[in-house]
Amino acid sequence: MPVISNPTIMMGKPTIKGTLITVESILERLAAGESEVQIMEANPRLSANDIRDALHFAARAMHADVLYPTDADAA
Repeated sequence: MPVISNPTIMMGKPTIKGTLITVESILERLAAGESEVQIMEANPRLSANDIRDALHFAARAMHADVLYPTDADAA
């Protein structure tokens, strides 16, 4: 899996190996409605596999026993 986390790169945020592209930025773009093709066109170093790896990494991270606040919690 080409997702890495290095404290000296992007403040330790998980990134696609060999880039400064964070998993967070990929997820935000997908959530905003961008397609894989649009994301890859804006970031030519990314492949479809990189985007899937970012999603897989995020899905695995959700398995942690952590309480995630939602907007509904703020009300």
